[in-house]
Amino acid sequence: MRGREDLRGCFDGVWGRWSSYHVAMEMAWPSEIDPEVPAIEAIRNRDSSAFGEFVRRHAGWVRSIAFSVVGCGHDLDDVCQQIWTRVWEQIDGLRDARRWRSWVYRLAKNTAIDAGRRRSRQRVISGCGEQTRLEGPVQGPEAAVDARERNGVVLRAVESLPAIYREPFVLRHVEGWSHREIGSVMGLPEATVETRLVRARRMLRESLKGRV
Repeated sequence: MRGREDLRGCFDGVWGRWSSYHVAMEMAWPSEIDPEVPAIEAIRNRDSSAFGEFVRRHAGWVRSIAFSVVGCGHDLDDVCQQIWTRVWEQIDGLRDARRWRSWVYRLAKNTAIDAGRRRSRQRVISGCGEQTRLEGPVQGPEAAVDARERNGVVLRAVESLPAIYREPFVLRHVEGWSHREIGSVMGLPEATVETRLVRARRMLRESLKGRV
């Protein structure tokens, strides 16, 4: 299995440029000054422009949450749309604007779970991995086909992880969250996050052995 850079490269095509406002920035926690608080207040006042910018900044990691629940199926875009619709409709339920990240996380996860219960679990992996890459630009049609096949194998392997391992794995290795950040939104000690990540990597190595 290739390194972390290759795995993230695999997902770059999936998430596109949505993660430009990356979670690797300095994240604000309740005890700190959070630059997103004014945006939350503006959204509460039904400022659609502020909401559009908020979505643009955070669509990447919210999409990763949806993926960690429903996989890379044909309905992933619909699930993300449902999530952001609920954020807009339910923003008044966020009592402490400083805790917006945990609130959005829970809403995204619950929305994805609800969608998964309503819809077929059939996934369209090829549609998701079609434009992904594991390495740099490929040369020629044969190389392109090989890259798509390899990326499809990796995506299916990640999807096959049990949810308790898949979710922190995606947040860590696709979105670049720290153990602290993952633990905060998931309500887990950092040690538990690390344990689950170690287990997820081990399961992926076994799944991909001899295949990638």
